Amino acid sequence: MPVLPAPASATHVLGTTRFTALASPSRGGARDTSVWRVEIAPGAPATPHRLTREEVFVVLAGRALVTLGADRLEAGPGDVIVVPAATDFALTASGDAPLEALCCLPVGGQALLPGGEPFTPPWAA
Repeated sequence: MPVLPAPASATHVLGTTRFTALASPSRGGARDTSVWRVEIAPGAPATPHRLTREEVFVVLAGRALVTLGADRLEAGPGDVIVVPAATDFALTASGDAPLEALCCLPVGGQALLPGGEPFTPPWAA
């Protein structure tokens, strides 16, 4: 299906972080790239993890505090965050406003939490 209607609300909620699956194999249409919107509330703790494939974020609103390996960076609206595969990564909102970003991950990409097994995030499946 070439046009996928936007979901009326977040499709997945973890604590104060909301994920809205936009394009993925389970939503139909997308075979190679999963796309979702993430909204991270101010003060929400970052979840350190790695990815098996490159992940790209486009900041839509708010500010991001990004940890990539040993680097700590900030990103704002219009900035793009490129997370290389197999790199320690964490993302949280910086400041008083929620962070809103559009995220892209190749289908088949998986996340790995410290001490855990690789898994496909449900919003990317």
